[in-house]
Amino acid sequence: MKNHSGLKLVAPAIQPPLDDGFRPAVLANKAFREAVEASGQSVPVHLALVRSPDSVSRFSTSVFAPDHPEAGQNFQFVERLLKFLLWSRGGAKIYFSGPKELGEQLQKHYKESATGRFDATTMGERIYETPLEVILVSENELPAEAEKTTPLGRHLDGCRIGFDLGASDRKAAAVIDGEPVYSEEVPWDPRPQTDPQWHFDQVMDALRSAAKHMPRVDAIGGSAAGVYVGNKVKVASLFRGVSPELFESRVKNLFLEIQKEWNVPLELVNDGEVTALAGAMTIGEDAVLGVAMGSSEAVGYVTPEGNITSWLNELAFAPIDYNPEAPVDEWSGDSGVGALYFSQQSLTRLVPAAGIDLPKEMSLPDKLVEVQKLMADGDERAKKIYQTIGTYFGYAIAHYAEFYDFKYLLVLGRVASGTGGEIILDCAREVLDKEFPELSKKVKFHVPGETEKRHGQAMAAASLPAL
Repeated sequence: MKNHSGLKLVAPAIQPPLDDGFRPAVLANKAFREAVEASGQSVPVHLALVRSPDSVSRFSTSVFAPDHPEAGQNFQFVERLLKFLLWSRGGAKIYFSGPKELGEQLQKHYKESATGRFDATTMGERIYETPLEVILVSENELPAEAEKTTPLGRHLDGCRIGFDLGASDRKAAAVIDGEPVYSEEVPWDPRPQTDPQWHFDQVMDALRSAAKHMPRVDAIGGSAAGVYVGNKVKVASLFRGVSPELFESRVKNLFLEIQKEWNVPLELVNDGEVTALAGAMTIGEDAVLGVAMGSSEAVGYVTPEGNITSWLNELAFAPIDYNPEAPVDEWSGDSGVGALYFSQQSLTRLVPAAGIDLPKEMSLPDKLVEVQKLMADGDERAKKIYQTIGTYFGYAIAHYAEFYDFKYLLVLGRVASGTGGEIILDCAREVLDKEFPELSKKVKFHVPGETEKRHGQAMAAASLPAL
């Protein structure tokens, strides 16, 4: 075992070929819970994350009693757990019932540490527009659970445009009564752009291109990386180059402005949600967790009832590796988070470890292309990169399963395409078979075919608004 600020870490039974320091969150949490139970001195911890008065998530666990010799592990365990809950569920008010000292440590963390302040600022001021608070209460003072779920999309009538805004390309499609009649994929690089008008013009150009192929436009549906509430932009890496002042004055309502231009129903949601919806529509089943390995990690969830939740599902910021030396995300400043394990960032950071020499100035998409070429030629160095990502993924799937109830795992994105993607899934399945056999029996992988890849996301996005 290895420690991370007191939390005992467990080496995986299957080690990623290019990362012998990997310490899966799921194994550390399991070991902690088992040790707490065996101690005979456990105390309960209850958490309630409030997004709105009628949207509340509850989560309960146990920790060591404050006077137990192993109580030093408590904070790291609960802080990492709460980090995952914040980015999967969301919330600006955190009600904490448990040891007072532990609650006070959490309050201090969100006020004083750099990673805590990032979470507090992003969740509080930017997403929910209220300061993040950790409120210490007794168990009977906790807000009751209130999980809202709603149907998402699946409207196919009429002439619709669907669009998807990624970090390296933007897609648009024209769909008539559920049948795609046109689609396009245009490379772009929105992140360094400082003028919101550039983003506005690009999206409008995509919509106009699709509109030319239909007699009229009845509705527009879109997906994009980030957090969107009521078609308002809350947090999105696509606009990282825009100043905070311009973000507030122009970007926040950018899609409301676009809707006004077209004067038809428009609905915009996180790209992960549309990914999961596209999978559910194609498979004809629900209980789907969708994971897209693109420029970053995008995740969406369709419940066993076929609905979406009010959760954020921004697992790019959620930790899956507790190694103290894990790579650090440049945006959040935190280590071991999903964006650095299931994305182009992940693949390219493993390139030097694999002994592959690529120019530092080469873009992430171009580095991915080079690694894919090597993989196609049977290069063992490239193979180790995909084996490493696949091993990461197997342990992450087990971690995700502690927070999501899913039967189908939809996997897509450029990193997971081709022969390399097959290796990722093979290695992930090997991890599940060896370390989590019960979960392995339950979860089925679904990888979209080429037609689904080209049209599925756009069709699902186009189906979002009701007429």
